[in-house]
Amino acid sequence: MSSAATKMAKAGSHWQDAEELRWAVRHWAARIGVKAPQVHLREMRRKWASISGVGRLTLNAELVDLPKDLGEFVIVHELVHRLAPNHGRVFKSFMHAYLPGWEQREAALRPYSRDT
Repeated sequence: MSSAATKMAKAGSHWQDAEELRWAVRHWAARIGVKAPQVHLREMRRKWASISGVGRLTLNAELVDLPKDLGEFVIVHELVHRLAPNHGRVFKSFMHAYLPGWEQREAALRPYSRDT
């Protein structure tokens, strides 16, 4: 692969900007069948994201710098909480249905986390 092609491949695997991240939230909300939440990006010290009971999704601004597949995991994880509030069997079933292989993405995200 040429260096230009390598750069394009790498650029394609990361988010271009916060707006692309917001677009992904709308895309996944439609796919999962939940109302698209209000999306806010801000610095978060301990979490990648959180979603409120009324549907406000707060994303860690650092997600923009992560690979897209990891950001998608975070987005789907939070949106699935609109269907199943805890991490029980129902939640995991939805995760498997919407994002097969989600456990590998979750494991790949761990090295980026600040919590140990």
